[in-house]
Order: sequence, then C-alpha cells, then structure tokens
Amino acid sequence: MGIRDLELSELEMMSYSDIAYQLLKEEQATMSTADLFKIICKLRKFTKAEYENKIADFFTLLTTDRRFFLLENGDWDLKEYHTAKIEINELHEEEIMEQIEAETESEEIDEEIKLLTDIEEDFEDDSDDLGDLVVISEEDEEE
Repeated sequence: MGIRDLELSELEMMSYSDIAYQLLKEEQATMSTADLFKIICKLRKFTKAEYENKIADFFTLLTTDRRFFLLENGDWDLKEYHTAKIEINELHEEEIMEQIEAETESEEIDEEIKLLTDIEEDFEDDSDDLGDLVVISEEDEEE
C-alpha cells in the first residue's frame, strides 16, 4: 500500500518529512520543494493559505533532515540514492604514509639545523665578549 492510499487519519499522524520520504521513495523521481509540499497538502487536505503559511517550515525541515539531498537544480531526492563509494588503494596509502614520514624527517632536520645555527650565533656573540677578559694567576688573585 502506497502513501497515497493511506487514510487522512493515518497521514495526520505522520510528519511532513516522513510523508515526503515515502513520496520520493515510491515515485523514484526528484521533486521541487513546492511540488513535494503540494502533494502533501493535497493528501492532508490543506487549504492554499495553509500551504503558503507552512511551505517555508517544510523547506527548513527538509534541509535539516539527513535523509534528503538537495540537487543543484533545486529538486529534492533521497540521500540514500547519492552515496559515494570510496576505495583506498593500498599502494596509494603506502605512498601517502611515505610522503608524510619524509616531510616529518625533513621538518626534524630543519629544526636541528636551526638549533645548531642558533647555538653557533650565540657562541659567536659570546666570543666577542671574551676579548676583554684577563687571565690572572692564583697569586695575583690573593693580592
């Protein structure tokens, strides 16, 4: 039994999104927000004023319900018909890991070079300060 065959009392117990889901599932075709809600309003026996007052809320409902997918042309479809299949090639994965390891090693080497350069600069700066120093013997120190 399809959604269009249900009694009004049964439809009134269903949410708009559940009705929309069933409609898209049964029709197996995409629909605009307006067309989808017009069918729901017809099934639920809403007036034109009710349609106009509730269509914005219906659109918001569709955008927040993860079962629906908004296509580029503005039509709605079920997300289950638009899943992506991702395959990871083991060789590709190994290449990525090698690249990450190489980048990490390069960063570590760069850090070591920077550290050594900083130490050399500190040493060079200190050597200038040592020019004024005088070496004294222990005897001179006692005096």
